[in-house]
Amino acid sequence: MIRLLLIGIGTGNPDHLTRAAVKAMNEADLILLPRKGDAKSDLIDLRRAICAQVLTGPTRIVEFDMPVRAVEPAYLDAVAAWHNAIADRWMEQAALHLPGGGTLALLVWGDPSLYDSSLRIAARLGGQISIRVIPGITSIQALTAAHGICLNRLAEPVLITTGRRLRDDGWLAGVDDIVVMLDGHCAFRTLPPEGIHIWWGAYLGMDCEELAEGPLSETGPSIIERRAALRERHGWIMDVYLLRRAGFN
Repeated sequence: MIRLLLIGIGTGNPDHLTRAAVKAMNEADLILLPRKGDAKSDLIDLRRAICAQVLTGPTRIVEFDMPVRAVEPAYLDAVAAWHNAIADRWMEQAALHLPGGGTLALLVWGDPSLYDSSLRIAARLGGQISIRVIPGITSIQALTAAHGICLNRLAEPVLITTGRRLRDDGWLAGVDDIVVMLDGHCAFRTLPPEGIHIWWGAYLGMDCEELAEGPLSETGPSIIERRAALRERHGWIMDVYLLRRAGFN
């Protein structure tokens, strides 16, 4: 039997690790670190640095190449096939390095239960594995803390969605506050900007953290330019933003 630990590690800052995360990492027999190509080499470097900083025992570290998601119109089908391939890769590594069973750990950006697919992938493993989640600091928490703002207004809801859904569905009725994640194309540009305020952050918690805030009509265009320059400089970007209609408090 393999025991799988999905450990939330925050947004790249080793100080984001909870004591529970550090304890779980040291309890593991094996930590798998995914390689995602040269363009995202910083991500595995950060995971390596976290392991070097907190591991004190005999936990083994093994790196593996992540499958690449197919680019095709059928988005959900492509994601499902990709998740199946990742699950297969996890089990291949477990069979190779933990043939007699043991505790396997994966270090998950942010929190494993919020806009991350590690739990969905693990569910594909069925009864072959037991799963434990160690929560972590999310990019949403890091964003609001960096800007010194509350996520919600008094007695008001907040919608958490993706750039794709914001682009396809527009601003949904009944909410005035929207957090947008996984947005590779600045979907806020599809909105009429009048009366909307934006708080944006990239590489939150890292040394290269970038922030912007202001009326969408003024700040949006500069974020688009800045984001493109940062992606060119680093080869990848992780960002998130909060949109709030006029009258915020």
